[in-house]
Amino acid sequence: MIVPVGPLVQEPMDLKVDEETWIMKWLNKRERASVVYVCFGSEYFLTKEEIEEIAHGLELSKVSFIWVIRFPNEEKGRRVEEVLPEGFLERVGEKGIIVEGWAKILKHSSVGGFVSHCGWSSVLESVKFGVPIIAMPMHLDQPINSRLVEEEGVGVEVKRTTEGSLQREEVAKVIRDVVVEKIGEGVRKKALEIRDNMKKKEDAEIDGVVEELMQLCTKTGSNVNF
Repeated sequence: MIVPVGPLVQEPMDLKVDEETWIMKWLNKRERASVVYVCFGSEYFLTKEEIEEIAHGLELSKVSFIWVIRFPNEEKGRRVEEVLPEGFLERVGEKGIIVEGWAKILKHSSVGGFVSHCGWSSVLESVKFGVPIIAMPMHLDQPINSRLVEEEGVGVEVKRTTEGSLQREEVAKVIRDVVVEKIGEGVRKKALEIRDNMKKKEDAEIDGVVEELMQLCTKTGSNVNF
């Protein structure tokens, strides 16, 4: 027998205690839904060119951000400053944070957008917490997931050049459209609407699971307490 229990999304936070305290303090100072979280998962590593375009896009957007930058194992000793545009960290100042580990902060009220590769787990997590997506699919199923995100109205994909490259101006535009501008009100509203619907379904499905288990235990004569 198969019983649906809803999406299995790990609850935040997943940070070291000192790092969590620092990031949470920073987030707590930001206005509601004013920060973008930038993360491309565990299977794809951005090229230096992609990092530069995203960095310039974040700077041009003037939106506060937390950006997770990860390197493959063979480049573990590499410093973030080596791949970012010269002077980037100084220019953004307190407006942005670079994290080299993980920062599961989508549930925080200050987070208003998720710059994502659209891996399925990331899409589920974003939808669960009502955060609209700035989609930048890279490979595998991500382009399909990105189209689904747009079709459902919970995000907008960053369009690339005909050669497949990211452009900083487009990155900045989509971030602002989704998080700040009036044009993105529909996307923000839809993300919250689906979050609420998902929560209602989750509660109903969990109740159904408990009922199914109780009936199963009654039929088999198991001594199980709920």
